[in-house]
Amino acid sequence: MELRTLRYFVAVADAGTVSAAADAVRVTQPALSRQLRQLERELGLDLFDRAAGRLTLSSSGRALLPLARDVLGRADDLRRAAKLRTQGRLETVTIAAPATTLTDLVSPFIATLERTDPVPAVLTSDDLPAAEALARGADLVITPYPPDEPLAATSLAVLPVLAYVRADHPWAGRGEVGLAELHEVEDLIGLPHPFGARRALDEAVSAAGLPPLRLTEASNGTVAQALAAGGRGVALVTDDPRFDLVPLRLTSGGQTVSIELHGAWSPEHPGAALLADLAARLRAWVARRYA
Repeated sequence: MELRTLRYFVAVADAGTVSAAADAVRVTQPALSRQLRQLERELGLDLFDRAAGRLTLSSSGRALLPLARDVLGRADDLRRAAKLRTQGRLETVTIAAPATTLTDLVSPFIATLERTDPVPAVLTSDDLPAAEALARGADLVITPYPPDEPLAATSLAVLPVLAYVRADHPWAGRGEVGLAELHEVEDLIGLPHPFGARRALDEAVSAAGLPPLRLTEASNGTVAQALAAGGRGVALVTDDPRFDLVPLRLTSGGQTVSIELHGAWSPEHPGAALLADLAARLRAWVARRYA
């Protein structure tokens, strides 16, 4: 079965006569009639009732017409998508990132995109290496782990790990807290090991020669802040502030404990140039947001 013959079938159904359809698809009437007969033989049924020199859709033709339209529409979509890719353009773009990053960075950034930009979709990739997230369908991956070659990559942002306390906490007016001081606190709330904030925290503790922190683990940064707001301790996350908590920079040796976010994509991607531009725009947007 050829797409051309399906187009002839739809053209006749829409035009109402073979002559009008032949004009629309620019073939002769005998050729169009032969193609319709060939399609009917392939399908094993009559698409039209032929009486008194007129064609009207049969019951089978009426049932199959929407399916034919769908097949042709999908074929057109395929051609359009292929053309966009050969031109380095994309109709859609899937951005993969940890859940916190999707909430605090990616979603607000998406709200700034223009209608001429690709339609964005998201994929949660909390503990996935960049290469695996790309293999699962992402076009652009945002990750706290430096991507391995041969992926193309760029630095997007450096975000501090923050200690969140209630406004009535003794630290609330300080602005920052030293890493060693956390050992003086019994109730610390952190994230599981796959999270970038936890990795950065553990690495800073180890580099400072301090004993491991004893943490109550929350499933995500929002829950960690909710627990802190409920008076259950100090939350150690990179999330934007919630629940009227006070953020304190976490320092060690005069340096802020932080994570670096990277953008990664395949250099072989048909839209690699567009993805690089999108990553650059995200980097600039993050810089403005946290300036």
